[in-house]
Amino acid sequence: MSTRAPRQKPAGQRATIADVAAAAGVSKATVSRFFNHRERLLSPDIAARVETAIVALDYSPSPMAQALSRGSTRLIGLIVADITNPYSVAVLRGAEKACQDAGYLVMLFNLGNESGREREAIDALAGYQVDGFILNTLGRGASTVDAVALHGKPAVLVDRRHAGMQADFVSLDNAGAMAQACEHLLEGGYREFLYLTEPQKGVSTRRERTNAFGECMAAHAPGVKGEVFESEEGDTAGLDAALRALRQRARRGRREPAVISGNAVVTLRVAAAVARLGWQFGEDLGFVGFDEAEWSPLVGPGLSTIAQPTAEIGRGAANCLIERLRGLDVPPRVLLLPGELVVRGSSRRDSAA
Repeated sequence: MSTRAPRQKPAGQRATIADVAAAAGVSKATVSRFFNHRERLLSPDIAARVETAIVALDYSPSPMAQALSRGSTRLIGLIVADITNPYSVAVLRGAEKACQDAGYLVMLFNLGNESGREREAIDALAGYQVDGFILNTLGRGASTVDAVALHGKPAVLVDRRHAGMQADFVSLDNAGAMAQACEHLLEGGYREFLYLTEPQKGVSTRRERTNAFGECMAAHAPGVKGEVFESEEGDTAGLDAALRALRQRARRGRREPAVISGNAVVTLRVAAAVARLGWQFGEDLGFVGFDEAEWSPLVGPGLSTIAQPTAEIGRGAANCLIERLRGLDVPPRVLLLPGELVVRGSSRRDSAA
């Protein structure tokens, strides 16, 4: 069969697979087979005609169309609660690197801490035919469960669980990390504790850390006492009052006071409150905070922290999902990674002297 001379497309108009098929004198299905199974399904003569038409028309196939013809887009949807949170950024980097190494690309959707957008995010990414989801969302309500079930895609949860959702879960070992923080402060002689957390509001991570704090206090009672305060954004008066009350309880019981903060957001609030009150970390109160931030060494004598293995959490989540995409069929797995205690002056009473 003879081929037609390819007609040049007007400037700015891309050639289509139909143009290539017409120029080569074959069907569109034949052109598609050329891109996917050239040696196995096409004769040398047909393959040469298709290739000549492709070159003459400067045709390049849509990556999405090619992916869909293979049954996989090699895209993974990553949904994060707040992209301005350093934790989310670090997890994203770890997940992206693992996906890249396995031949996948990541599509990101930022919720901006708006729980009502979880369903919107999953629907939007499903529209791009992602193969699966990595979810670091707010973890509230059942909308995410319904959306994932609706689209039939595998998903892995990061940091926050979703009630009723059967999926792989990757997170910091919150109970182990809280035990590290408590034991370190106890070894330093602190006996009156205050745990500061953002409002729990059904967020599994905050509940787990709060529960672990309670267990640590109970294990060392009655010589050790502790209370929990939920720090609302903008409530500086409430936070200052909670810290003053901590100092008063410590004086009455002749115990040294210490604070544990639930994340870097709360740690910043505590640092501001300590400055307002004219106190010093390591002298007026001990301190350990969850999350290692770049500024942690720069506050007072340096803030002791529990550093999360964020890159490993991201890689672990991506690897769990990729294993599912490659056919692994096992019950949902839980991967809890240990934190690292980084000791600085805020938890050493002799450091401020």
